[in-house]
Amino acid sequence: MDSFKTKSLDKIEEKIQGAEENSFRQHVLKSAKGFKTSWIELGRAMYAVWKDKMFKEWGYSTIDAYSTKEIGIRKQTVMKLLRSYYFLEKEEPGYLRSEYIDSSDASKLPTYESVDVLRTARNKKDLDSQDYMVLKKEIFEKGKDARDVKKDLVSMMRQRQELDPEEAHEKKRATLIKRLLSTLKMLKKEIEISKLASASVVKETESLIRKIESEMNLG
Repeated sequence: MDSFKTKSLDKIEEKIQGAEENSFRQHVLKSAKGFKTSWIELGRAMYAVWKDKMFKEWGYSTIDAYSTKEIGIRKQTVMKLLRSYYFLEKEEPGYLRSEYIDSSDASKLPTYESVDVLRTARNKKDLDSQDYMVLKKEIFEKGKDARDVKKDLVSMMRQRQELDPEEAHEKKRATLIKRLLSTLKMLKKEIEISKLASASVVKETESLIRKIESEMNLG
């Protein structure tokens, strides 16, 4: 997890002192200061800033400019933070409740990086719900590091592909046929424009294209 340098923390502290007391702007700054141990709170605050475009009220044209100049967080980190928080809010809201956070061992609380890996896994067509549940348990119950979760994800995907070689073969076949079809169409067009071959060759090429398309549809 990213940690801020002392200089960055000092700058944030200065901005906290300069912001209106008990304002939402001050709240976001305080959340940023405690980011190392409380990314969820910062994620919630930053999501509100992004969604309602509050940063414009504070003199920044973009969320990137605001996050970099005001709270000292890089664009890449902010985007991952926003994606991770939104994923929890949408898919796993139970883990945003204060009861879960307060009752969990701090060392086992998931990092935003590991949650982002889980978000990626959710969108993988090669994985099923059981795979997802295994990863979720590793992250939320054991506090597994993002690097290790990534390794598990890659391993799962590899196993799924190995377990179904016929499906993998069909995918490869479909990809090659599409590539062949695209090449034939391109060559046919070139032949017609440049008139490098007779009309009968063009006709046969067109017939071959239709035949391949027909087989693809049947498949």
